[in-house]
Amino acid sequence: MTGDGPVRVLIADDQALLRASFRLLIEVTAGLTVVGEAGTGAEAVAAAHRERPDVVLMDVRMPELDGIEATRRICAAPATAGTRVLILTTFDLDEYVYGALRAGASGFLLKDTRPDELIAAVRLVAAGEALLAPTVTRRLIAEFASRPEPGRPLPRTLAGVTEREREVLVLVARGLSNAEIAAHLRLSLATVKTHVSRLLMKVPARDRAQLVVVAYESGLVQPAR
Repeated sequence: MTGDGPVRVLIADDQALLRASFRLLIEVTAGLTVVGEAGTGAEAVAAAHRERPDVVLMDVRMPELDGIEATRRICAAPATAGTRVLILTTFDLDEYVYGALRAGASGFLLKDTRPDELIAAVRLVAAGEALLAPTVTRRLIAEFASRPEPGRPLPRTLAGVTEREREVLVLVARGLSNAEIAAHLRLSLATVKTHVSRLLMKVPARDRAQLVVVAYESGLVQPAR
């Protein structure tokens, strides 16, 4: 969020009807506002640079430029470093979703998500958190992190990460909140927040979603079989 103002949302989807539905839902919700729409990935990137939204609702499959590349360009650009991308997909096991998370997305939702869950998700990622609660998210990350892919960049290492930070990273990868990690490790909430902040800097990673990806890609956490 920017200051005390509303969460500014950009809607990127190639279906006009869906964009209109998302716009209506967001505009009638206190504390949220729509700053633009995009029907292609290229339009989404341009609109993100122009409007500097807090959150982009990003479809995966769009013309001109798909949602993965659009996400990568938005997250990599200094001008939109503060923008968070929330992926919307029709498929709960879409290989493209994992690619989007690696590109910097803060999480994903299925398009049949209930309206109240969508609003909650927008607020969550706008606040700097990651949408990792759904079991399918962790399953998907684990699944595709374990697959060798030609041309995939080498995973980020955990050099310089302390043993306690590794413990925290494992629990983040399992989807635990800061409060749950604090209770599990018998630490104060402030201490856990400090460990997470240091992990974000050391890895480095944009947010908790990226920490989960790093945990699997580095081999610290093994995919469940």
